[in-house]
Amino acid sequence: MSSWGFALRKIRNIILYRWAYMCPLNSWRVKMHRRRGCHIGKNTYIGMHCILDNAYPEYIYIGDNVSLAGEVTVIAHSNPYAHFSPVVESKVAPVEIKDGAWIGAKAIILTGCVIGENAIVSAGTVVDKDVPDYSLAKGNPMKIIANFESLMK
Repeated sequence: MSSWGFALRKIRNIILYRWAYMCPLNSWRVKMHRRRGCHIGKNTYIGMHCILDNAYPEYIYIGDNVSLAGEVTVIAHSNPYAHFSPVVESKVAPVEIKDGAWIGAKAIILTGCVIGENAIVSAGTVVDKDVPDYSLAKGNPMKIIANFESLMK
C-alpha cells in the first residue's frame, strides 16, 4: 500500500471513529465501526462514547447479542515509548468478546483478552486477562466473582 493509501485509510478511520463516538443511533454506530474494520456480530449494542481501538480496529471481534454500555474502552495494541521497552512490551493482539457478553459502563478491555460467552464484566472493571464463559468479573485488578453457568442452562 502506498503512503497515500495508508494516510487516507487512517483519516477515514479517524473520521468514522469520531462520528461513531458521538452518534445517538446504535445501528449507525455499529455500521461505522464495521466500516472502520471492527468485526461486529448481529443484534449487538455499542453504547455512546465507546472507544474501539483507533490504530487496529480490525483486531476487535465482537460476537452476536453483545452489549457494551457507554464509555467502554477496547484496546488491541500497546505501544509504549522506547525507554520503557525493558519493562513493558509493545504488542498488537486481538480482543474477542464472545456471543451474549455484557460489558458494564466505563470498563476497559486490554490487549489480547477474551471475554467468554454470556460473561458479565462489571462497570469500571479493567480486564487484563481472559474472562471465562458464564462468569462475572469485576474490579481493578479484575477478579472472577462468580460462575453462573448452572443458572443459565
